[in-house]
Amino acid sequence: MKKLLLVASLAAVSFVAQAAQDPEAVFNRACGACHSGQLPMAPKKGDTAAWEPRLAKGMDTLVQSVTNGLNAMPPKGLCMDCSAEDYQAVIQWMSK
Repeated sequence: MKKLLLVASLAAVSFVAQAAQDPEAVFNRACGACHSGQLPMAPKKGDTAAWEPRLAKGMDTLVQSVTNGLNAMPPKGLCMDCSAEDYQAVIQWMSK
């Protein structure tokens, strides 16, 4: 019975942790202005070499950077209605 409750709890948590918004739509609406090449220091979508050292810092650090702002990126990266899960999904989508 305990195992069943544990599995059910983990399933519920993983469901809740899903991004609420489509990463591509968020990118097109909020991130693409800088991450499409207009801002040289912002890593472009699909530039795996540029994303590699950033991803090495860990997803929590990257999400925190977006939330708080970093260098020229404003806090929340221009996506005021994004959750941490949305940011994570967009980062994963952009880094591929």
